Amino acid sequence: MKLRAPAVPLITVDPYFSVWSMGDKLNESDTKHWTGQPHRMIGTASVDGKEYVFMGLKPNAVKMEQMGLDMTALSTRYRFACDEIRLEVTFTTPLLMDDLKRMSRPVSYIHVKAGTNDGKKHDARITITVDDELCQNLKYEFPTVYADLSEPGFACGRVGSKIQRMLTKCGDDLRINWGYLYLASNHEHAAVTAAAATNEYGTVNHTIGLSVPLDTEDRSEGLIAVAYDDIKSIEYFHEPLDAYWRKDGETIEEAIKQALGEYGDLYGKCETFSSQLYREAAEAGSEKYAELVSLAYRQAAAAHKICADPNGDVLFISKENFSNGCAATVDVTYPSIPQFLIYNPELVKGMLRPIFKYAGTDVWHYDFAPHDVGTYPLLNGQVYSHGTCPTWQMPVEECGNMLICTAAVAIAENDVSFAREHWSHLETWCNYLIQNGVDPDNQLCTDDFAGHLAHNCNLSIKAIMGIAGFSILNRMAGNGEKAEQLMEVAASMAEKWLDMAANEDGTFRLAFDRPGSFSMKYNAVWDRIFGLGLFPEDAFRAETKAYIEKHSGPYGLMLDNRNTYTKSDWLVWSATLCGNKEDFTSIVDRLWHAYDRSESRVPMTDFYSTADAKMVNFQNRSVQGGLFIKLLMDKEICKFHK
Repeated sequence: MKLRAPAVPLITVDPYFSVWSMGDKLNESDTKHWTGQPHRMIGTASVDGKEYVFMGLKPNAVKMEQMGLDMTALSTRYRFACDEIRLEVTFTTPLLMDDLKRMSRPVSYIHVKAGTNDGKKHDARITITVDDELCQNLKYEFPTVYADLSEPGFACGRVGSKIQRMLTKCGDDLRINWGYLYLASNHEHAAVTAAAATNEYGTVNHTIGLSVPLDTEDRSEGLIAVAYDDIKSIEYFHEPLDAYWRKDGETIEEAIKQALGEYGDLYGKCETFSSQLYREAAEAGSEKYAELVSLAYRQAAAAHKICADPNGDVLFISKENFSNGCAATVDVTYPSIPQFLIYNPELVKGMLRPIFKYAGTDVWHYDFAPHDVGTYPLLNGQVYSHGTCPTWQMPVEECGNMLICTAAVAIAENDVSFAREHWSHLETWCNYLIQNGVDPDNQLCTDDFAGHLAHNCNLSIKAIMGIAGFSILNRMAGNGEKAEQLMEVAASMAEKWLDMAANEDGTFRLAFDRPGSFSMKYNAVWDRIFGLGLFPEDAFRAETKAYIEKHSGPYGLMLDNRNTYTKSDWLVWSATLCGNKEDFTSIVDRLWHAYDRSESRVPMTDFYSTADAKMVNFQNRSVQGGLFIKLLMDKEICKFHK
């Protein structure tokens, strides 16, 4: 990968178990949780008694020279060297979506290979140490306890807080403070140790170390697993839920052993998948586009938690990382679904189920869809706009999102049964859009940071596509007459929209009452994806030309004329409206340069300045799954055939 990633993924399992390197070199800074708090892992190589550090910071240790870094969708590979040996360190989290049990298993791999660098045999040992701050919201929050769980052929250490308070806090800039961290290896001669220190307040802090000897004369390798057992993962309408991987009663020790035994097979599958993704994305756009989706893949997946609901159905719970901490947010689900529609639509259903459940409670008394179902990890009802306060709701936004997402799932699976389960909600929300979506009143859309806006042209498109989505669902359900009626409504609205939104130069406005204004029309991409033709094929020709020639800064297409910031997901959606690959690439290349050059060393921000590429807000969010929209369209996974 030629892209200099703003942050490098090391462990990417879920919003809590997430460790990154925020520098160009793995040994130039501490490793961190995506929030920026230290989650220190230190990697050292002892060679003939001389200690080198290759990961993190360690006093009095000589740094190995980093010779290379490469990333794929599922692995990060570093190469190091010193006078005596060379070392390859590969971090892999096997987020393969065709196997949800393994995808949800909270085990990430560190694989090391070593060889001689001077032709001589050396006594070498690799040691990985992890700090117990990985199981603390803040270091020293609670005293921790260590246990050695090793047995023949299995070296394993565990550390966790002495005080276990599961699911008692929720929030945004928050890390887990319950459960247990594991470090393990199935190397025949691996050994696990722990070090304890007491601070001035008497709080005991542990680090776990795991050492693996390597024979450097012949190329040697070792495998280490870093795992986390959160015991209970999500509170779902006041009921604590297990992570999905536990649904068959497996223990974490069994899961770790199985993961270690499966590494060779899983790593091969990861490499095959990553290579195929890169090839397909490069063909759909360019090599820069392929690098963007490869970097986004792990981030978008690991911004969720996979659980099973009380009925055994999949829940795929997103967290609004550094935007407000909301869980299962509809207008975060909507931009993220392209990635998951491609690789497993069941995960999209897992995002939608909490919203349908909450909308069916007595608490939700509106005839439009909710915004969220809580603050991660507590999903007990909407928290945005104080739950049911009318001021900050997003009526047209969320109704359109739910209808479009449900229709996309039905087409992708060629099965309308999921929609049938929630038909009354979908019908109510469609009727809301028919009555209120042509010219929306003063309300928020997903870009709520920009404030309320009346007569929002892009939001009106969402209403049109939501109604069209319900028409598709009716067609698939055998309700032909109703489907025709709804599609006629959507087509009539589209015709009105083209007249009401038009600027004199053939582009379209931010708001119907603001001539000469501009905004991305990203919602219109679903007309292309569904293959409906509600808007004439050349309707957005002048619009997309203006994206390139008038409304782009050095680092991307501006969201609208009110500011120079942008959103990465909407940028790629808008680029996908372009009629040819060259124009698509022209817009998306600027996004690549933004991440490559940004001073904001955080996991891919989706909200940044087009002038200097610096983050405005938001990082490590699931919406980067939206970068896959061009692949989704080209694969025709959601193209509707009557």
